[in-house]
Amino acid sequence: MPDSQSLRVAIQMDPLDSVDINGDTTFALAEAAQERGHTLWIYQPHDLTYDSGRVVARARPVTVQRVAETPGIFGDVALIDLASDVDVVLVRQDPPFDMAYITTCHILELVSEKTLVLNNPASVRSNPEKLYPLRYPDITPPTLISRDIAAIDAFRMVHGDIILKPLYSFGGKGVFKVGPGDPNLAALTEMFLSASPEPIVVQAFLPAIAEGDKRIILVNGDVAGGFNRVPQGVDTRSNMRVGGEPVPLELSDSDRAICERIGPDLKRLGQVLVGIDVIGDKLTEVNVTSPTGVQVLKRFTGIDAGAMFWDAAEEIHAERAQ
Repeated sequence: MPDSQSLRVAIQMDPLDSVDINGDTTFALAEAAQERGHTLWIYQPHDLTYDSGRVVARARPVTVQRVAETPGIFGDVALIDLASDVDVVLVRQDPPFDMAYITTCHILELVSEKTLVLNNPASVRSNPEKLYPLRYPDITPPTLISRDIAAIDAFRMVHGDIILKPLYSFGGKGVFKVGPGDPNLAALTEMFLSASPEPIVVQAFLPAIAEGDKRIILVNGDVAGGFNRVPQGVDTRSNMRVGGEPVPLELSDSDRAICERIGPDLKRLGQVLVGIDVIGDKLTEVNVTSPTGVQVLKRFTGIDAGAMFWDAAEEIHAERAQ
């Protein structure tokens, strides 16, 4: 992209110094932006401030590089106005999706008419990753969202093996499989309810998890590609954060049908980079906060979802500028 068309990009993310340059999607997005001549600023969520009508951030200009010990070369901290000093804000800090996360979405909504914020913060705020799939009950596993212990026990009576997981956790944390005769259900339920005021996610166990949990990446509603994550040993969790092994994947007809079903909705909601999770032929999560897998996908398939993302972002920005 010519310098005259370069974008000023601010990335709201966790500390750059700690990223895995060979796996981190945010690093890959920053690298792809830099290769196109876009200028980069980086700040953390606690650097974001609303001040009397302005949304500002204490940010550092950065040049990213594939050097493990020093993935970024930083300039001096400056106070930047997110409505006038940048063209694009990427919201890329990891969950948990808590009130702090939701607050940043509210604040960024205030600049979203002037500055392109991706993913759209209003839609991120309104579509938690484990709740969004409930819009499509015919392609999701039987699911219960509840704090009612009797309802949870009755759900297990119907479905046998079930999965319990926190509503707003991530990366496979706090996920338990409970069988029909498992006496630990009451204790686990009490643990969840005492730890958080939110309801619990309870889903029918999908035996297809033995074959893996597919991560499929969509860019502006279109399929980029996917890979599989296979649980190791007796662990039913397949997330790479907890040891799931990524392996190549050829998308099935049902995988593509799911993407065709939800893709237009994601595009309409301004969710430009999305990672969905599919077990067998069932949609289990729609990841819109800081979806991962861009570098794994490129290694397995050669598909550069980071480049696709910037193609889409540049097009959206140009359309908004008209």
